[in-house]
Amino acid sequence: MKADSANKQLVSRFFRYVSFSVAAMAAMSCYILADTFFVSLGLGTDGLAALNFALPVYYFMHGASLMAGMGGSTAYSVASARGDTRAANSAFTHSMIIGAAIVVVLLPVGIFLSPWIAGLLGASGDTLPMTEIYIKVLLLFSPAFVFNNIIACFVRNDGAPRLAMLSMIAGSFANIVLDYVFIFPCGMGMFGAVFATGLAPVIGLAVNSFHFIRRKNNFRPVKIRPQFRQIGRLCALGAPSLVEQFSSAAVILAFNFIILGTDGESGVAAYGIVANISLVVVAVFTGVAQGVQPLVSRAHGENDGQAGKRLLAYSVIFALAFSVVVYIVIFAFAFPIADIFNSGNDPALTSTAANGMRIYFTAIPFLGFNVIACTYLTASERPVPAQVISLLRGLIVIIPAALLLSHFLGITGAWLSYPVTELLVAVVSACVLFVRRK
Repeated sequence: MKADSANKQLVSRFFRYVSFSVAAMAAMSCYILADTFFVSLGLGTDGLAALNFALPVYYFMHGASLMAGMGGSTAYSVASARGDTRAANSAFTHSMIIGAAIVVVLLPVGIFLSPWIAGLLGASGDTLPMTEIYIKVLLLFSPAFVFNNIIACFVRNDGAPRLAMLSMIAGSFANIVLDYVFIFPCGMGMFGAVFATGLAPVIGLAVNSFHFIRRKNNFRPVKIRPQFRQIGRLCALGAPSLVEQFSSAAVILAFNFIILGTDGESGVAAYGIVANISLVVVAVFTGVAQGVQPLVSRAHGENDGQAGKRLLAYSVIFALAFSVVVYIVIFAFAFPIADIFNSGNDPALTSTAANGMRIYFTAIPFLGFNVIACTYLTASERPVPAQVISLLRGLIVIIPAALLLSHFLGITGAWLSYPVTELLVAVVSACVLFVRRK
């Protein structure tokens, strides 16, 4: 009876944490999705292409902040489960130090190097100034993005997943409303789109601050001398999150150049539609992974291996069920979905994007499994295999696959390279988990 009661409690905690985290991440993904819709409506194909050129910068900034947040919050949960308050507070303090270092790098890059970065990412002609302004303003808001992500990770690991969810939803809702206001009534163009996106994490931080105002926080900054060994450990634990986001940036960058060479800027705009819908799908899987991470870290800290294995199984089953539903919807409604973002009513754009979605998103079940496997390994303080899996997905397999398949099959090969990569890496992930289980 005790075992049944413990299993029911574990399932209840799993759905509580995961549901809140999925809602939060889905809301956060709307930062860029709302931009995509309103930019396509207000600025047309050039605006859509410019937004897609700028996406790798967002992914990198988001990944760097998640590295600090996920690495620190994992160490915090393990230390808290073991009753080590000093180590728990040290993890939070060092995460904030890492976040400050990230901001110190990103701010001057945004101020001085945004035109160079825009050109490096492939923007030219009419898309160049729009890409430049998006990157510059985005990086000027980097303090809000970085510290909001770090605080949200700790709030979630501190037993307040609902508040972390509300902070993301509040920011996302504000972003959607402000996108419309700034682009259309105010006529602020691309600057309005990115300004709305930048204000979203500011609102998120304000909501998360209630965790401190109500004195519900069990973590706090402490006066310590920065320890490079501790910083290295937290970065190692959070590195899979950085690599995962960097991988997304690398994939977008590679696909932009490949598709630019085969279909021009119209093809890049079509890929922009696919990439932004992919952002929402990946956000859901990231939400599952981030939701289960505090529970896995806690089980690891308590040396409860069976609970950790059950949590992994629940996560994989949830992800597979979600994958089936999403792919059915995408396959059935690919053309209407593409039309939503096609303000110019370009039939070639709709056709390219719709056909691309049907091929590209066959990767969904393998993608979900890989994201969850990485987070599970990290939460169990096994960062090295998680980093290997992330690198395989983001660089080692996907780039050669995209170049090779696009050479022989054109744009169809580019779409196909994504599911091929995720399938191959899923085999590696399964082998790693099997060996660790043995």
